[in-house]
Amino acid sequence: MIRSLRGRLFAGLTAVILLTGIAGGLFAHRWAFNEAIEMQDSVLIQIAGLVQGGSFTGGRELHGVDEDAEVWLIDQAATPHSSDDELKLWTLKDGLALATRKGQPIRVLLRTRADGSRFAVAQRTSVRDEIASDMAFRTVLPIAALVPCLLLVTAIVIARSLRPMVRLADDLDRRRADDMTPLPPMQMPSELHPFIASINGLLQRVRLLMDQQRRFVADAAHELRTPITALSLQAENLDPVDLPVAARDRLAALRQGIRRSRHLLDQLLALARYDAGAPETALPIVELDSVAKEVVADALPEAVNRGADLGFTRVEQTVVRGEAVMLAAVVRNLLDNALRFSPRGGRIDVWVYGDGDKAILRIEDAGPGVSSDEIGRIFEPFFRGQRPEGDGVGLGLSIVKRIVDRLGGSIEAANIAESGRTGLRVLVRLPAAAA
Repeated sequence: MIRSLRGRLFAGLTAVILLTGIAGGLFAHRWAFNEAIEMQDSVLIQIAGLVQGGSFTGGRELHGVDEDAEVWLIDQAATPHSSDDELKLWTLKDGLALATRKGQPIRVLLRTRADGSRFAVAQRTSVRDEIASDMAFRTVLPIAALVPCLLLVTAIVIARSLRPMVRLADDLDRRRADDMTPLPPMQMPSELHPFIASINGLLQRVRLLMDQQRRFVADAAHELRTPITALSLQAENLDPVDLPVAARDRLAALRQGIRRSRHLLDQLLALARYDAGAPETALPIVELDSVAKEVVADALPEAVNRGADLGFTRVEQTVVRGEAVMLAAVVRNLLDNALRFSPRGGRIDVWVYGDGDKAILRIEDAGPGVSSDEIGRIFEPFFRGQRPEGDGVGLGLSIVKRIVDRLGGSIEAANIAESGRTGLRVLVRLPAAAA
């Protein structure tokens, strides 16, 4: 079964064209064949008229009156009557008839002169059929040549007619996941307007759901910050109290859970804030290298505590369009992820440079990397993989992805497959701005 609309249209129109061409060809062939037979009968009548008017005279058989059509003039007085075919020929009435002469079927026209003598104008049936078939074939040949041309034109027309649908699909594929701009119906054929209206209605409903989700996340995170802050203060107040060792261990676990909850709420608020951020055209120009230097400087104490070697491998002046807070969140989350998974003594390298019309931020760590079946999901919210480390909640890379998408850039992650080295390489490309 053909599921493609283009295939169905082409198959249907091809069937119609072929059936019409075959029917028209058969009709044209039959019509041309009959016309050729009638034309040859007219030739016999014209020759008989000339003979009866005295243009042809003589008492013997005249051959080759019309050599191309092999038309013969037969005079009764000059023709021997020894054969049965000859005897039967002259028993026929005046006019056109089918007969046999010398064992071959012929088309014959008999006439009687004023003096009572008879003559016949004859033509072999096989010659007549050959001439008629040749004329009929020449009549059908243009129709046969026209069918492939019609099929080619049909394919071109179908392709051009469906091109707006292809452009519509490409437009939807190129959009970001959070781009809910309605489709423009005025640039599309009228047959697609109901379809476009349905898509726009769906986009509107999805936008409302996304807005409701963002508001819910932001409101829930904001409301939960107060009790989490209160719990944190109460835990801090227990520090000067003399507690048993077991209680101290439980208090440490409680404080770690509170820190993790606070970090989760901060990440949720950041996610909601960046989802509802300003469009790219309204963003200022920021020096990406300066933002990266500040974030790396802030992360150095933690890197020293973890025994990691953090530093720049390459840093160049690079400007992009965005907010400094957003870019700092990108660098900070990537560095937090690298520090969390790098072992003690591991190396974390940072690159910031320009590459044509792109600004590149590249961070490599010395961790175990990500398994091949998980690397495609590391930018999903709350995904931590099979080796979760530290207090992460699985939102850092998701926030980075949202910010990069908001800035019109791209991000990709790949395992480092160099000899004697493991780790994860994250490459961020942002549109470079004029300095």
